[in-house]
Amino acid sequence: MGVSIRFLGGAGTVTGSKYLVEHEGQRLLVDCGLFQGYKQYRLRNREPLPVAPGQIGAVLFTHAHIDHSGHFPLLVKEGFKGKAWCTPATRDLLHVMLPDSGHLQEEEAEYANRKGFSKHHPALPLYTEDDARRCLKRLHTVRPHDDFEPLPGWTARFSGAGHILGAASLLLTVGGRRILFSGDLGRPDDALMHPPEPPPAADVVLCESTYGNRLHPKEDLMGELGPALARVAARGGTAVVPVFAVGRAQAVLLAIARLKARGDLPRGLPVYLDSPMAVHTTELYEHHLGQHRLSAAECREMERAAQMVTSVEQSKAIAQRHGPKVILAASGMATGGRVLHHLTHHLGDHRSMVVLAGYQAPGTRGAQLAEGHTSLRIFGQQWPVRAEVVQLTAGSAHADADQLMAWLRALPQAPRRTFVTHGDMDAADALRLRIEHELGWPALVPEHGSTWPA
Repeated sequence: MGVSIRFLGGAGTVTGSKYLVEHEGQRLLVDCGLFQGYKQYRLRNREPLPVAPGQIGAVLFTHAHIDHSGHFPLLVKEGFKGKAWCTPATRDLLHVMLPDSGHLQEEEAEYANRKGFSKHHPALPLYTEDDARRCLKRLHTVRPHDDFEPLPGWTARFSGAGHILGAASLLLTVGGRRILFSGDLGRPDDALMHPPEPPPAADVVLCESTYGNRLHPKEDLMGELGPALARVAARGGTAVVPVFAVGRAQAVLLAIARLKARGDLPRGLPVYLDSPMAVHTTELYEHHLGQHRLSAAECREMERAAQMVTSVEQSKAIAQRHGPKVILAASGMATGGRVLHHLTHHLGDHRSMVVLAGYQAPGTRGAQLAEGHTSLRIFGQQWPVRAEVVQLTAGSAHADADQLMAWLRALPQAPRRTFVTHGDMDAADALRLRIEHELGWPALVPEHGSTWPA
């Protein structure tokens, strides 16, 4: 029996990444992400996997973002007994992110039950904070460039992918096949992270395509963010910035610190980072010096850029503070978290602003705001959108189409097949066409649930 790959997520969509690799009765999962966005995608989170979790021997994480890791507590809850492998920084982030994910799900289920807006009675979380803490015992770390054996006879190696702390590409060797998973690739010019490392030779490549049909603008994050925040501050409004707690929150904080330092923003403009997960993540940068571009002094500059908000009481108190302010809160696509409460307070205020700091997956509230919707459904009711909505184009931590192609061109030899993954259909198919036309390689966008030989 040969090596096969089953696409259980991240196929035709930019979310829910899960790739099941099978060989001679052994199975491992590369990434174990939650689906986000459209309801039909989110419903997949509650569908059983086609393979019992107890029959999966190992899990390998390319990085810690919830769309790559957030299903793992449920996998363990439902019977996974193997080891999960990741880089040390990814381990540290998962210790922050997964319990937070469970906590948020419990909070949202409790709120839905209290307010009576859920169609399910009672509304139940996928997993709890306790479930998430239990799954962390399965994590084992390995440094980038060190070979390790996730299953008997299988060899794996991580290499730097940029993107966020700990993010890696993964080379898996099994049954005489070399399979390369790009993970999420960062930008060569990222303000926080080092560029992705050149890829090793592989027979089969799975390449992400989040920005497979787009190029990043020439404008940098400070050039976009500065005028927007100055505008809202001048009119006495509040800027609500939905941020991913890992990566985007820190990039925005660093930009705000530098904008204040050079006088583009008032030094006294209050800034709040209202996300326990983002607060803890910001502290981690100083623990992993050398794995990103920042010095220890720059890490401290980033931490001082905002008042760190962790408790619910502190979060509620922000709403009572009058005058201009900036609130950074998760989640980055407004799918959940404290940012929803801030949006209900400020969406209807024409002086205020919502700053969308990164990619907004179709079907999310962030995407609806970017599309110009005049109302937003939050907590079971419609909220009018009178606030100015600003979509930043320079804040992405993903490689754009040209940068993805440059990474692929750096492969020492042409792979036998390239799977284009982790992108919406238009982006994935645009990258597939470029690979076929410019590189002359066989490429395809796999369907969800499909199985292909490696």
